[in-house]
Amino acid sequence: MAILRKLETRAELGYRSDTSIQNAIKAGLLTRPVPIGARAVGWPDYEVEAINAARIAGKTDDEIRALVEYLQGQRAIRFERLMGGTAADPAPAQAGNVRELRGS
Repeated sequence: MAILRKLETRAELGYRSDTSIQNAIKAGLLTRPVPIGARAVGWPDYEVEAINAARIAGKTDDEIRALVEYLQGQRAIRFERLMGGTAADPAPAQAGNVRELRGS
């Protein structure tokens, strides 16, 4: 997995400015960035890819918000699994939202 910096994320999502990124985060259409240094942030590439795929598939903003919520909820679970832990699976409501996105 790679972490995309702001410039790369902007390019991948087709945004023209940093303000567009901030507006998307505030609107719940983009995950929050991950700190990668004292003054640097980025986004996991698979999250950006999933959001792009949803847009390309014609998903609504509400469906993308559900996806963003799910992706952010999966961050800690994904870490636990990578470390060999036994983190609980996401709540059924969150998992259901993703199934709806995939099934549509």
